[in-house]
Amino acid sequence: MQRAIPIMFIAMSLIPAGDSAGKILTTGMGVAPVFVAWSRFAIGALMVLPFLPRGTWALMRDWRLWLRAATLASGITCIQTALQTEAIANVFAAFFIGPMISYLLAALFLRERITLLRSALILLGFCGVLLVVRPGMGGGSGGPGLLFAVAAGLFYGVFLTMSRWLSDVAAPLALTFTQLAMSAVMLLPLGLMNLPYATLAVAGLATTSALFSMLGNLLLLYAYRRAPATRLAPLVYFQLIAAVLLGLFLFSTLPDALTWAGLAVIIAAGITSARLR
Repeated sequence: MQRAIPIMFIAMSLIPAGDSAGKILTTGMGVAPVFVAWSRFAIGALMVLPFLPRGTWALMRDWRLWLRAATLASGITCIQTALQTEAIANVFAAFFIGPMISYLLAALFLRERITLLRSALILLGFCGVLLVVRPGMGGGSGGPGLLFAVAAGLFYGVFLTMSRWLSDVAAPLALTFTQLAMSAVMLLPLGLMNLPYATLAVAGLATTSALFSMLGNLLLLYAYRRAPATRLAPLVYFQLIAAVLLGLFLFSTLPDALTWAGLAVIIAAGITSARLR
C-alpha cells in the first residue's frame, strides 16, 4: 500500500496536467475542443499500439465496447469544451458528479449493494457539486461552460459503470487501447473538420496532453495491482488538489469561497464513502 500511494499521487496529477495542456490549446491558441479530444485519443492509441496483448483486435467487433468508447469520447469532448472558458479546479469539481452517477447506475443495472449511509454521502457530494456550479445564480463560480463539465461527469459516470460491466472481457491494456482507438475513430470526422494550423507548439501540447492522460491512466492500473481498489479509491481526489495547484501556477486562478466549500464537501464525502467497508 505504501508504494501505491506515490504512484496514485503521480497518476492523479498527470490526468489534470493533460487537461491543462488541452486548456492552453483551446484558450491560448484557439484550437477547437473537439480536435483536442480527438488528438488525445489518436496519439494515445498510437502510444499503446506496440504493447498490445494477443486478441486485442478481435475486441473491435464487440458493440458494447463501441458504446463504452462513445460515452468516453462524449465526456472528454465536453470537459475540453468546459475548460475553454472555465477554471480547471471548478471544472474538475463539477466533473466529480461522475462517481455519484456511477454509484446509482451500478445499483440499478448491475445490482450492486447500496447502503443508507453511502447513499447519504453520495447526496452530500452532489450538494458539494451544486456549491461549485450554483445553477441559476448570477454570482456562481463560473459560466455556462460548467454545464459542459457536469455533462462530462454524467458521461463519465456511464463510462465507469460500463467499465465495471465489461471488466472481464479483456486485459486492462487491451481495454485501454479499444477505448482510445474507438473514440479516435468516432471523432475522426469532427477532428479533421477542425484541424488547427500546424505548428510545433500545437503538436507539442497535443502530444503532452495525450501522453500525460495515457500515463496517468496506466499508472492508475499499476497502482491497483499493488493495493485493493477500496483502499486506493480516496486517493482519486488528489485530482482536485492537482487541479487547484495547476490553475494557480499555469492560469493564475483560485477558487472563490463557496467553491472552496464545495471542494471540501466533495473530498470529505468521497473519502468517507470510499473508506466504508
